[in-house]
Formats: sequence, C-alpha cells, structure tokens
Amino acid sequence: MLLQNKQVAIVGGGMGGLVLARLLQLQNIKVKVYERDLNSTVRVQGSPLDLHEDSGLIAMEKANLLDEFYKKIRPNASKARIVNQNFELKFDEHADQKSISQINSENNHDSLQDISKPRPEIDRSELRSVLLHSLLPETMVWDSQFLSMEKENNGWRLFFKNEKNVYADLVIGADGANSKIRSYISMQKPIYSGITMIEGTIYNAKENAPKLFEFSKGGKVLALGNEQSIMYGTKGDGSLMFLLSSKIAENWIAENDLDFKNNQKIFDWFAEVYKDWSSEWHEFFKSEELHFIFRPQYYYPQNQSWETQENLTIIGDAAHRMPPFAGKGANLAMLDAFELADCLTNNSFSDMKTAIYSFEKRMLKRAANALTDTLSNGEQLHSENALEKLVAIFNRTK
Repeated sequence: MLLQNKQVAIVGGGMGGLVLARLLQLQNIKVKVYERDLNSTVRVQGSPLDLHEDSGLIAMEKANLLDEFYKKIRPNASKARIVNQNFELKFDEHADQKSISQINSENNHDSLQDISKPRPEIDRSELRSVLLHSLLPETMVWDSQFLSMEKENNGWRLFFKNEKNVYADLVIGADGANSKIRSYISMQKPIYSGITMIEGTIYNAKENAPKLFEFSKGGKVLALGNEQSIMYGTKGDGSLMFLLSSKIAENWIAENDLDFKNNQKIFDWFAEVYKDWSSEWHEFFKSEELHFIFRPQYYYPQNQSWETQENLTIIGDAAHRMPPFAGKGANLAMLDAFELADCLTNNSFSDMKTAIYSFEKRMLKRAANALTDTLSNGEQLHSENALEKLVAIFNRTK
C-alpha cells in the first residue's frame, strides 16, 4: 500500500477533512487532523447541510456512518416556504400534497432544480459530531492554526501558531476557501462573482425573532425580489441563520467601512440596500444575541490546473472554492475525501504522484461542472424574474 508506514497530516477539520481521516483510518493509515479550533465544543457556524446521493451520502456510506447520520437528520429542515420581498407567501411545501421529489422528477432539466430538491438535512454541528466520534482517540490536534511548512526529506515539516511543528510524509489541505496550504500548490487567485452575502445568526431565536422563527415551521424560507434574496432557516440548537445576498461591487463594503460587530450599522446598511423590502424583515436585527459574518462570493476558474506533487494535495473549498447557490460545497468536499482515500489505498497505482494526479484530474473536472451550475443558479436567483422562475419549478405540475 502506498501509505504503509507513512504519516498523513490533514490540515483542516471541516467535513472533507474529517471524512478523509475516517476513511484512511478504516484502512489502518496513520493520520492526524490539525484544526485551528480550540476544541470540539467551539460553536459551528453555517447553515444546515443537505447531503446529495451522488456525493455526500456516498462518502458517508463508504465511511460506514449512514446509520449514525440518519439518526441526526432533521426531517422538516428541507421543507421550503417561498415569499416575495413583501413577505407574501408564494409557495408552501408544508401545505403541498405533492412531494417536491415528484416535482423534480418531472422537471429535471430546470437549472434551479438543486435548490428545490429535498435531501436529508442535518445541522453542521451534528454531522461534525458524528464524524469526530468515528475517529480514533488523539486523531484531532486542536488549537493548531497552520502558519507555514517547508520540505523535509520526502515530506514536509509543518509549523503552527502554537509553536508546535510536526513532520508528515503526505499533507492534505482541507482548510477551506481561504486555504493557506493552497499557496504551496497554486498561486491562481479567485474571481469575484459579483455577489456578496452577509450571514447573520440569531441565538435563542424563538424569543429573539419570534415571528420569523414561527413562520419557518422548522424549515427554510426563501425570499426573492429586486434582484436580491434573503434565505433563512432554524437549527436544532434553537438558533436561526439568515443570508442576505445581493449584487454589490467587490470593494463596496471596504470603501464604506462597514463594521460587522456593530449591529446598528448592519441594519443601516440593510435599510439602504434592501430599501424596497418589507419592514417585517427588520426583526432579524432586533436581537441582542446577533452575530454577523461577511461573505463575498468568489470562485476559482473552471480551467484551473497545477502540477501534481507526490506528497501534497488539496480538497474541498481549498481546491475549488465556489458560491453556495447549488448547495454543492460540502458535498463535493466529502466526495473528494472518498475519491482521494480510494486512490491512495486501492493498490491501483504504482506511486503516490500517479495516484494523486488521477484524483486531482477527476476532482477538477467535477468541480468545473459544478461551478457551471452554481454560477447559473446565482445569476438566476439574482435576476429580475427570479421569484417567478423558482416558484414555477415547484408548481409546474400542479
């Protein structure tokens, strides 16, 4: 086996990195995951994940974790309510007798179908917990923020902010959209999509945003209008996460010195940029338990390439960063993990470089196809008649 008596270092403890560690350990490979979080109790940001049959669910099956996954899913989380900017309900899956899976099977050529397709949905924190508990003790090395690395023998010496340094024969960057590992593979810069999202999280949402919380019915709400969108949903911990998405010049936020720790400033921004939206949306900004994250949407070009190395590769957003408008980011990362683990352990390749090259070639081709769908969806969701297009997909066969 290519990795026999080798030490593997995975930088980044997101879904892709954890799935990869699990799959390698099932093949008795020595692996450590270096994660910058202080420990496993750090609050996990981000919306719930819906795992796809052709990617995320395949990875969970190969990791022998499907049973544990299905114990943690939230059945109502994938149900959608669609409204316009005035909060007028245009589609309600909770009241619909025809399942969305039927609608999709009859409308499988719509470019926005991934948004409406129901899949098992799970909170990120729950999925992360399932994956963490599947790993051997001492696999996770917490409080390990990667700084740099340098070549040593046939591998790498990695340096971390906590003054720790370790040697690994193979390094895999699973450190997300702002990956530091990527710079050792490619200097290609990401492209701004023209769309910026502001993520907000309201804790104890039943008390702090009662009307919006109740309206969601435990599922998700999509609001489209004026070439903008608002998406929100609740999580199992009682919080509510929302995304404000609009076409904004790349440097607009920086030039206007928007302080994301000042909730009043964010509301003032919303009142200006979303001035044609109903005041019912203002409930998002009334809570004291409110946290914002700035998320301009970038992507790596479809034709990106790099020279394969024998002791280093990247997966997930580190390799193929893209906006979330097709819901493929985490799913692709998990599929990357499965395919990389397979290439490294299936005894089909004579050396590490050939195995990694085979993986990277397939990964980049798959990511390019996903990017096409993602950019198309992003454009349609922020188009003049976005609401009509999306509602039509749900309602066409009624």
